[in-house]
Amino acid sequence: MNTQPIDNRHLLKFIATSAFCFFVGTVHGVLQVIHPIRAWLDSIGSPYGGPGHMIDPLAHAHINVVGGVVIFIMGVSYYVIPKIANISIYSKKLINHTYWWTTIGIAGFYTTLLTFGILEGRAMLSNPNNDDAVQAIHQYYGPTISTVATIMGIGFWVYFANIYLTIRKSKPIE
Repeated sequence: MNTQPIDNRHLLKFIATSAFCFFVGTVHGVLQVIHPIRAWLDSIGSPYGGPGHMIDPLAHAHINVVGGVVIFIMGVSYYVIPKIANISIYSKKLINHTYWWTTIGIAGFYTTLLTFGILEGRAMLSNPNNDDAVQAIHQYYGPTISTVATIMGIGFWVYFANIYLTIRKSKPIE
């Protein structure tokens, strides 16, 4: 049994990022219900389709759920699992990889949704009978969102691997 105190300060970045994402999410939520912004979002398809749905609900939900909740759960589980199982996490390096890949992916995903929602919404309203302007912008959406989603996904899979490898090394309860 390890009796040395474990320094867990490296996990604070998960909690700080979670709090920051909740802050961004609450500001986003307030802004999207202010009348002129809400009217603009509704005019471009929020929340059911068109460019508006990228801003509300997708970007708003993403920054709160993945940025706020998931990153928090990752940090807390990296703290709690060693306490419950009385073992150390398999790899501190993988903890850092989890954090950076996931956080960069979260920021990129949120920013991509907002950016394309705004650009496509503006194009849609300035050319209401010409879908080509929206499509000219939208052609870059797929590759961009796929890239940032892959980055975020790498963070998730690194997390899953680290948790699996940690639990696998624990002794079964008899």
